[in-house]
Amino acid sequence: MKKRLLLTSALLLLLFAGGKAQRSSIEKVNNSIQLYYDKEPFFILGGELGNSSASSVKDIRQIFPKLKAIGLNTVLVPVYWDLLEPQEGSFDFTLLDETLSEARKNDLRLVLLWFGAWKNSMSCYAPLWFKSDYKRFPRAYTSNGKPLEIASAFSDEVLKADSKAFNRVISHIKEKDAQIGTVVMIQVENEIGMLESARDCSAIANKKFSQQVPEELITYLSKNKEKLHPVMLKRWQEAVSKKRGTWSEVFGEGIETDEIFMAYHYAKYVEVMTKGGKSIYNIPMYVNAAMNSRNRKPGEYPSAGPLAHLIDVWHCAAPSIDFLAPDLYDKGFKDWTAQYKLHNNPLFIPEIRLEDNDGVRACYVLGEMDGLGFSPFSIEDYNYSEKKPLVQSYKMLQELMPLIKKYKGSDKMRGVLLDKETRTTTLKMEPKVELTCSHYFTLPWDPRAKEDNEWPEGGALLIRLSDMEYIIAGSGIVVTFQEDGSKTAMKVELGEDGFINNGGKKRDSEERWNKDYRIGIGYVDEVNMDKEGKIERIRRFNGDQDHQGRHARISVDDFKILHVKLYSYK
Repeated sequence: MKKRLLLTSALLLLLFAGGKAQRSSIEKVNNSIQLYYDKEPFFILGGELGNSSASSVKDIRQIFPKLKAIGLNTVLVPVYWDLLEPQEGSFDFTLLDETLSEARKNDLRLVLLWFGAWKNSMSCYAPLWFKSDYKRFPRAYTSNGKPLEIASAFSDEVLKADSKAFNRVISHIKEKDAQIGTVVMIQVENEIGMLESARDCSAIANKKFSQQVPEELITYLSKNKEKLHPVMLKRWQEAVSKKRGTWSEVFGEGIETDEIFMAYHYAKYVEVMTKGGKSIYNIPMYVNAAMNSRNRKPGEYPSAGPLAHLIDVWHCAAPSIDFLAPDLYDKGFKDWTAQYKLHNNPLFIPEIRLEDNDGVRACYVLGEMDGLGFSPFSIEDYNYSEKKPLVQSYKMLQELMPLIKKYKGSDKMRGVLLDKETRTTTLKMEPKVELTCSHYFTLPWDPRAKEDNEWPEGGALLIRLSDMEYIIAGSGIVVTFQEDGSKTAMKVELGEDGFINNGGKKRDSEERWNKDYRIGIGYVDEVNMDKEGKIERIRRFNGDQDHQGRHARISVDDFKILHVKLYSYK
């Protein structure tokens, strides 16, 4: 009997340990792909360290307390192959252990970035013993025969060495962190892709290029034809949608086909890494991409990386990867995010240029794009003060987390992002009411609101708590509320006193009223949220601050949470 009780206790401990072994996961709930932590939606308010900032114990100890003060809940931190395995077969986990320790001290989660065979295309973080033995670990070659400091994705020895080190990292994380759950995700490689040439032109790569396109890719394209990315579908259709042949026969001649070929083999490589890692510790894993921006061609940007137009190739060849993520350093933020917020891919931004506009962009990614997280690059360089936009934004979003967890993935949470080019947008979050969201500088009261001045981005996260009741959280925004189908009540031609600037002109209000009711603002309160999500009023804005019931607004200098209650009247 005693032995049986001991055995039962042991089994229960194993089951308990197994249940705790995976605290983070990627789940699809009601057509929304979400990151979960401890069975609750988790949004990463993150920052990525600079490339070298986790390469010494001293730096790690100095940086982490500052990151907590900025308001992060998660830090993206590199793990360097060359420092992890300085001699082949000899592993040093000092930096990783220090990172885990500092994250826990500061109550921060981690996303670990594997700087393995490739970092920004190059093999710069591979160990010297690996780089110098180019016969055993061959390089990629350009079309004119020049060797590159880029390890070949077609080498079994490269994959074997990279996988061995990666798997040791995953095993170490499982051993040291499975019960605590500090690490929530892993990035496999970093900005993988070919430079100078669209594909590897080594002898082994050329041989594979002349062979038949693998049947699994043709089958995948055929099966998913109605859902393929438009660029991929067009390329395949221009080659008459062939279902057999070499790469050039199936996809046509040109560097675009070179890129498709290379993407397939990069993805197959990453699939081995990911599948092997997840078999040890089943934690979410993703890949990130450098963008194909500024009219550059494959090879001028890192060709064949996990780019949006190659998502079908990556999904086919690397099904164990949870999602593809963009690194954003170019203009056109909303256009880039739209490319990655797809029916089969959630949006996560592991890197974005560190700037003040990031504060409202985080609100937009969370509210409008249903994103998994937002992470400015080189976050340790942020000039911290309580008034800085990112600090205000992250503090505000942390405060809103109980409501965000409740409404994330639903149509009751939206986001807007506004600038000089896109000054106004309209949302409809319930049948009876339209919300017109405008940039704060469309009002004439701020001396910076001039056409020749630069406009900081404005934006907000909006949550419909119930009929005629909203939370508006953000900066640089004006929101008016009107009955469905009516013209917006807000005008830009106002004087500084808030009334019509020039009188005597025919106005919309002189047109005959033909609606059954009007929407009015009952009140606008600036509020705080407690840890349970309960609203705590700070002050009421029913005077000048809401233009005597005409709108709710937050200036470009502030991040606020507003609680707005509407009513209707006749």
